[in-house]
Amino acid sequence: MKTWLYIAVMALVTYLIRALPLTVFHKKIQNRWVRSFLYYVPYACLSAMTFPAIFYATQSLWSAAAGVAVALVLAYFGRSLIVVAAGACAAVLIAEQLLPLFLR
Repeated sequence: MKTWLYIAVMALVTYLIRALPLTVFHKKIQNRWVRSFLYYVPYACLSAMTFPAIFYATQSLWSAAAGVAVALVLAYFGRSLIVVAAGACAAVLIAEQLLPLFLR
């Protein structure tokens, strides 16, 4: 019984979060600050969920840092998403292989 109550409350909250903006805001938002804030919300949420998981996905913090560093450099130079992801994975793989040699 308790589990069904939790599920119902979560469904209600999820529905309200999605339905309230549609019912409250009928006109286009004119305020430039609010529009720019809303533009960056998806990016902020995605990075807030993804970034901590990056450091717990590997066996070592150092290999995760190597992957992040390579991904940031590749993204800075405008490489495609697949190249950035493959480069980060390769950096983590290499770091995981080399790390035991340096930690002896």
